[in-house]
Amino acid sequence: MILQGKLIFLRALEPCDVDLLYKWENDPEVWTISNTLKPFSRYTLEEFIRVSVVDIFESKQLRLMINEVKSNNTVGIIDIFEFDPFHLRAGIGILIAKEYRRLGYASESIKLVKEYLFSVLKVHQVFCNILADNQISISLFEKAGFKICGNKKEWILSQEGFVDEYMLQCFNS
Repeated sequence: MILQGKLIFLRALEPCDVDLLYKWENDPEVWTISNTLKPFSRYTLEEFIRVSVVDIFESKQLRLMINEVKSNNTVGIIDIFEFDPFHLRAGIGILIAKEYRRLGYASESIKLVKEYLFSVLKVHQVFCNILADNQISISLFEKAGFKICGNKKEWILSQEGFVDEYMLQCFNS
């Protein structure tokens, strides 16, 4: 199965991705949504890439790079996390670089990952967690078939104070 749409394709991590990961993982604007409290070293990210070849059934996670079809530029990342082959569920999270947002790349990436999870890994449901004040991401996932199923009150401490976090689910039908 090739994870490719009209606009983007998804690919495995490569050693040459370390510079982009270093930039994105160390962006304080991303820390609130990724629950990061400290910068990542280049060494840590190189090790993350090195061990990313471990099977998803063992690691319970998979990071894929999002590349633009027309230019082959890497425009973002999409993560599968908390993969649970017994309960047949997995979480997903996505980051698109600022200069590539609102071009349809996130929507197509989510669609491709859902197809992969439902068709190949045979999961029953996919979930994500989104801050209640992130209306753009909520709309993105709702358009992809996700529905809000829960609200964790004052779940995340941000610069502005505590923020609720929604859990959204999408079922394989």
